[in-house]
Amino acid sequence: MFKIIEKQKLTENIYLFKTIAPFISLKAQPGEFVIVINKEKSERIPLTICDYDRQEKTITIVIQSVGDSTKEICEKEVGDSFMDIVGPLGNPSELISMPKDEIQKKNILFVCGGLGTAPVYPQAKWAKENNVPHDVIIGTKSKSTLIFEQEMNDVCDSLYICTDDGSYGTKGLVTDKIKELVEKQNKHYDIVVAIGPMIMMKFVSMLTKELNIKTIVSLNSLMVDGTGMCGACRVKIDGKIKFTCIDGPEFDAHQVDFDEAMKRQRVFTNHKIATNTENHTCNLTKSVEQSLENIDKDKRVKVREQQADVRNKNFNEVSYGYNDKEAIIEASRCLNCKKPLCVSACPVNINIPAFIHQITLNDNKQAFMIINESSTLPAICGRVCPQENQCEGSCIRGKQGQPIAIGKLERFVADFARDNNIKPIVNINKNNIKVAIIGSGPSALACSSDLAKKGYEVTIFEALHKSGGVLTYGIPEFRLPKEKVVDKEIENVKSLGVNIINDVVIGKSITIDDLFNQGYKAVYIASGAGLPKFMNIEGINLNGVFSANEFLTRVNLMKAYKDDYQTPVFVGKRTVVVGGGNVAMDAARCAKRLGSDVAIVYRRTENEMPARNEEINHAKEEGIVFHTLTNPTKILGNKDGWVEGLSCVKMELGQEDKSGRRKPIEIKDSEFKFDCDCVIMALGTQANRLLSQTTKGLEINDKGNIVADDNQQTSREGVFAGGDVVSGAATVILAMGAGKKAAISIDEYIKMKNGDK
Repeated sequence: MFKIIEKQKLTENIYLFKTIAPFISLKAQPGEFVIVINKEKSERIPLTICDYDRQEKTITIVIQSVGDSTKEICEKEVGDSFMDIVGPLGNPSELISMPKDEIQKKNILFVCGGLGTAPVYPQAKWAKENNVPHDVIIGTKSKSTLIFEQEMNDVCDSLYICTDDGSYGTKGLVTDKIKELVEKQNKHYDIVVAIGPMIMMKFVSMLTKELNIKTIVSLNSLMVDGTGMCGACRVKIDGKIKFTCIDGPEFDAHQVDFDEAMKRQRVFTNHKIATNTENHTCNLTKSVEQSLENIDKDKRVKVREQQADVRNKNFNEVSYGYNDKEAIIEASRCLNCKKPLCVSACPVNINIPAFIHQITLNDNKQAFMIINESSTLPAICGRVCPQENQCEGSCIRGKQGQPIAIGKLERFVADFARDNNIKPIVNINKNNIKVAIIGSGPSALACSSDLAKKGYEVTIFEALHKSGGVLTYGIPEFRLPKEKVVDKEIENVKSLGVNIINDVVIGKSITIDDLFNQGYKAVYIASGAGLPKFMNIEGINLNGVFSANEFLTRVNLMKAYKDDYQTPVFVGKRTVVVGGGNVAMDAARCAKRLGSDVAIVYRRTENEMPARNEEINHAKEEGIVFHTLTNPTKILGNKDGWVEGLSCVKMELGQEDKSGRRKPIEIKDSEFKFDCDCVIMALGTQANRLLSQTTKGLEINDKGNIVADDNQQTSREGVFAGGDVVSGAATVILAMGAGKKAAISIDEYIKMKNGDK
């Protein structure tokens, strides 16, 4: 799809590529960027779009070969393709949003340094096309490193070139040229746009502040995923944390904390891929046979697992799951209740007694068919759903003993079906009505499969290069294997006729209005809640502070734990994870497997932790230390801007708050310090604003979540929403339940619009 049709060598190590990118080229605007993924094991590279052709359906990008990943990209030739290009991302240049009659009265000075010349070009070109007076200054090391001279000369009023060595143009810095133009040549500029190395933008900003000239800078070089998911691109603007990919990439230069941004830019300079060592190679312990004779009906059959001191050094799945004999014995504990409370407690209403009964008959195929009537993702739900709070929590057997291991039995059946190539049997009568779904996480997959079974032509649009949403980027391999489980479940959904298109950011690559114009009769938004939260404490932007989203995305989606992947990840010698949910456990357990000593800090007691008991127990077994009733107050840094400690206070519990949990209260004079070099914030997530910001009439609440009624209908006719984007961060199975409900509502809505009864 992203085929290269033109390549130019601009300098010794800078190359221009023109590539086919239909969605991106139709929506691209000056100032926006893309994420380029060269191949399966490559990292995600943010690059500003330096030109686009809507007729040709191409975009042009310029890249410098400075490391292994960019070197491999630069070795590509005409006819080759990039695996993925995601975009357009970020906000367009501030200039193009100004009223035309107003901007045409302004004098603009574009200042570009080195590779930054490429992203300036589309803005200068736009200024030319819209009769906006503007000059351009290009700063570069020497004539041999100069790019886009002719292109800039063709579109600007005056072009000035500065070289460090004086080999071409004027010898000196771009700031020297700005001072000369303003102070000696009496040039007047209303706006300066500076794009280039961070240090150049800093000094341009300092000068223009003295000269009282409004200045805009672009900070896209800070980004990792570009869709608001990881928080890696956070930057301090006027003392407040902003996200470059959502709030930028352009900012008021005079409000940017450049020193902090430059330190953050160096986070991965000296930290390449986490590599295996003697202490964390991938091993599996031999299965330990478990005696199954004379089982106590009040006790569930224990599930075999890797030993803790072995599994904390590898990313293989912790639980082995039941074998045939174990599953039959566990299933035989089921009372087959006449009024099964477990079914009503399941968000997707699986007929639990019926599928368990089939296991006792050794008819696992029929058990799978029963589950599949209600659930699209049984192998996933059997592994990660909080059954103890849902079906198992309502199990009658659990009133006097241990509840039936419903989740483990669901996993057993789903794994049996996969291993024996058993597929759902569905008779589908196509109705040729198109429905679009935004996102490819659990809610989207549930909705799409149910709609496909009803005959709809369903297309899923996914922003990332891999499908699965949080199942792929959020949950670690040792809890949820990707190739063996997630990919196979997604293939089952696709086998129903569901089409998945990756690398499309709805609201940027294409809008919801565009979807309706293309003939889609309804849209379901299931984009999740992926924007991370941070504590408002000193030191939050130090190097070595990460959101759990960024850390887990690098490890899970981008597979930084594997030697043959190019994704860098920073692993501290001592890591503190702040939070008490499943995401905190996942981040802590990943850091442990990557060789760090790990502690978890949580402001309430263990009883109030939202994480599953199984995950808490696994973390403890693996050597992770828990510090409850503890709350951070300040992250301590060294002179180079790296974490060196965490100041905390002890807490005690007071009265219940709105969440129903007792409110933590600080104990006076209880301050103490952790020595650490990495802090991971796992404080929850909120809805990404990319979609709501670009969709008119879509109501959101004060938390940024999309507002939907009990039928998942939003304020826009024909637009439905569900899962975390509506409820806030929740569980996989609750998201699936919303997706199934949305499928029913969408079907009813379309039939009503068509006049069907």
